[in-house]
Amino acid sequence: MPNLDAIVESKSLPPPAKAGRFQAGRVLTISAGHAIHDTYTAFLAPLLPKFIANLSLSKTEAGLLTVFMQTPSLLQPFIGHLADRASLRYFVILAPLVTATMMSLLGIAPSYWVLAMFLLVVGASSASMHAVGPVMAGRLSGRNLGRGMGFWMVGGELGRTLGPILIVTAVRLLTLKGTPWLMLGGFLASAILYARLKDVPGRPPDTEPGLPWRRALRAMRPLLIPLTGIIIARSFMNAALTTFLPTFLSEEGADFWLAGASLSILEAAGVAGALLGGSISDRLGRRSVLLVSMLATPLLMFIFLTVGGWGRFPLLLLLGFVSLAVSPVVMALVQESFPENRALANGVYMAISFILRSVVVVALGGLGDIFGLRLAFIFSGLITLLGLPLVFLLPQRRR
Repeated sequence: MPNLDAIVESKSLPPPAKAGRFQAGRVLTISAGHAIHDTYTAFLAPLLPKFIANLSLSKTEAGLLTVFMQTPSLLQPFIGHLADRASLRYFVILAPLVTATMMSLLGIAPSYWVLAMFLLVVGASSASMHAVGPVMAGRLSGRNLGRGMGFWMVGGELGRTLGPILIVTAVRLLTLKGTPWLMLGGFLASAILYARLKDVPGRPPDTEPGLPWRRALRAMRPLLIPLTGIIIARSFMNAALTTFLPTFLSEEGADFWLAGASLSILEAAGVAGALLGGSISDRLGRRSVLLVSMLATPLLMFIFLTVGGWGRFPLLLLLGFVSLAVSPVVMALVQESFPENRALANGVYMAISFILRSVVVVALGGLGDIFGLRLAFIFSGLITLLGLPLVFLLPQRRR
C-alpha cells in the first residue's frame, strides 16, 4: 500500500525551482501564528506587580513563576527530534488556542499554585510552537535563512509588543476577573492557522533522515559550549529588560499602565532589530552582529539607569533594537550548522535558552530582593560584557 501521508505531504511541497527561494507568504503565515501566541505569553511580566500585591509574593517567588512557564522547554529537543522524522504542523496550529486559554485565566487564579499549574500548560504549548515553528519557517526560507529567522522573530517581537499593552488595558477596563474574555483571540487564531497551514509540510518528505540523536548531540558540542556561555551572559540582560522592567519602573514611581507600556516600547523596537539583524547577518556574518549587540546593550543599560523621566523612553527604543536583534542570528547559526538535524538542533538550543533564562530570572529576582533592582540591572550589564570573548569561539558561517 502506498504511504498516503507521504503522498499528501508531497502534493504540498513547493516546486523544485522555488526550493531555494524565500517563500514570503508561507513564512509570514507562520510568523503571524508566532505573533498571536507570544501576545499571550507576554501577559506575565506586566501582571507580576498585581500578583506581588494581591498574593503577597516576594520578587523571588514572582520570578519563579517564569520558571514554571519555561520548565517544559526541556521537552524541545525531544519534540525537535520527532519533527525531523514526522510532520508536527498541528503543534504550531493548536499552540495559540492552548496558550491563550491558560494565560487569559491567570487573572482569576485563586492561588500561587493555580498560577503555576496554568503556566506549566502554557510552557508545554510554547515548547511545541518554538521547537517546530522556526524550523518550518527556515525550510521555507531557502538560502535566506537569516531573513526567515528575522521574520519568525518579528512575529515574536510583535506579540511581545502587543501583549503588555493588551493585558494592562484589559485589566484597566475589565479588571483581573474580566481577562478570560481574551482567550477568544487564540481560538480565532488557531482556526485561521488551520485553514492556511493544513497543507504545508512540517518537513519535506524526501529529505534524508538526520543523524541518530546521540551522534547529532556529539556533533553539536563545539557550537553548544560557547553558545551556552553566550546564552547565560545575555539571559541576565534579557531577564532585566523583559521580566523585571515593569516592576523596576513601578518601584521608581511609574503607574501600572505606564510601566507595562514601557515593555511594549522595548519590544516594538525589537521588531525592527529582529528583522534587520537576521538579514544583515546573511551578508556580514553572524558573529559580527552578535559582537555589536553584546557590546552596545549593556552600555545603553548603564545610560538608561542614569536618566530619569521621559528621557528613558528613547533609550528603551535603542535597547530593544540592539538587544533583540540577536535572536534570529543565533537561530540561523544553529540551523545552518546542522542542516541534517535542524529541528533537533533548534530544539536543543531553545531548551538550553529557555531553561537557563528561567534560572537567571530567579537569580536576578533574588538579587533584586537583597540589593534592589537597580543594582541587579547593573550586574546584568556587567555579566553581558563578560560574555563577549565567547563570540570568537563560535564557528564561522557555512558558505
